[in-house]
Amino acid sequence: MEIFTPLAYLVSSVLFIMALRGLAGPETARRGFLYGVAGMVLAILVTIMLPNVTPYGLIILGVLIGGGIGSAIALKIEMTALPQLVAAFHSLVGLAAVCVAIAAFYSPDAYGIGSVGNIKLASLIEMSLGAVIGAITFTGSIIAWGKLQGVVTGKPITFNMQHMINAFLAGLLLLFVIMLCVTQLSFYFWLIVIIACVLGVLIIIPIGGADMPVIVSMLNSYSGWAAAGIGFTLHNNLLIIVGALVGASGAILSYIMCKGMNRSFFNVILGGFGGEQAASAQDMGDRNANLGSAEDAAYIMKNSSKVIIVPGYGMAVAQAQHALREMADVLKSHGVDVKYAIHPVAGRMPGHMNVLLAEANVPYDEVFELEDINRDFAMTDVVYVIGANDITNPAAKTDTTSPIYGMPVLDVDKAKTVLFVKRSLGSGYAGIDNPLFYENGTMMLLDDAKKMTENIVKALE
Repeated sequence: MEIFTPLAYLVSSVLFIMALRGLAGPETARRGFLYGVAGMVLAILVTIMLPNVTPYGLIILGVLIGGGIGSAIALKIEMTALPQLVAAFHSLVGLAAVCVAIAAFYSPDAYGIGSVGNIKLASLIEMSLGAVIGAITFTGSIIAWGKLQGVVTGKPITFNMQHMINAFLAGLLLLFVIMLCVTQLSFYFWLIVIIACVLGVLIIIPIGGADMPVIVSMLNSYSGWAAAGIGFTLHNNLLIIVGALVGASGAILSYIMCKGMNRSFFNVILGGFGGEQAASAQDMGDRNANLGSAEDAAYIMKNSSKVIIVPGYGMAVAQAQHALREMADVLKSHGVDVKYAIHPVAGRMPGHMNVLLAEANVPYDEVFELEDINRDFAMTDVVYVIGANDITNPAAKTDTTSPIYGMPVLDVDKAKTVLFVKRSLGSGYAGIDNPLFYENGTMMLLDDAKKMTENIVKALE
């Protein structure tokens, strides 16, 4: 079997690469998913059949327990909770890397990297890096999950000398890694794990809610590099390749997210902005918004020729994607041209809106990214903004004092009429007021997104 293992791992690696390629687009995502599943099944089967992998009883028990828990979660989870689910699963990848590092440190002979107190230097370095990145990913992902779930405040948590403390802890990590390589004492190994866990918390707590899409993709990258580091320790080429693929793709996605907000990666890490809704209708001074009803919105859209729908996290919370699809179908039956505009950081994770629209069977050819549709708003009769806020805020283009100044936004303010569905006139997840609410061409539809959209459908019919 060992003769065929490298070939099988090569095939698995190719399948993983094809999976990433397939997942790059909605039309090929299902095929990409199947490639990934096939690659993982092949990798697991080949690894289990290696002669030094025992005992089978514990392996099968672990697969059954883990698979059962994963299946139960997947069947029960709602699409609105998908971002925090991803963050939680990232924490498990980091924890797995730490556990493998612990096992390799205390039983190096089982991994062929030496003996206790006499581990190969290269293996110690690889083990330390895997443990550090894994521990940071573990605790950082837990904090990210807490922020997304609402268990931890979505506002940035900062304190004096925060960056200095983080730098000091990073320096300590480097020092203890060196001491571990010199002495091979378990004392330094556990100090590395503990400090890395603390650093993971301190890195994520200053990140505001508006930056969470970047953090989710960044933690995805961390989990990949942790797996790659452990792959070196285990001398497992497939784990190295897969970890590198995940790490690189997550880093690229983080860059894309940062570009979508016109922010640098270090700017996100060192100065996250945004938090929970901090404003309400009473806080908006003497400005008056133009309030409307479902009947008003239905009349305006039915008598238009072109409508662009802009979904946001509010749509996800209300589970309004199916009602939205029904509304679009009714509009199209009346001869209205309907499209969807997706901002790269809409929702709480990359691709969140695309997944929800796909769940509602919205045709792929009607969904457009920001750079492909922004020019169309000026020629659009109606824009239906459902639960989005910060990604449509014109302050990003005009207010140099705004924290989101320079962030590319959807130019919905250029349309003839903007129908804005929100529960209230409060600020969005970034905690920033949206002046678009008070423009003459904007009609605010203050209600639950699903209920409002369903009422519009009834009025259209």
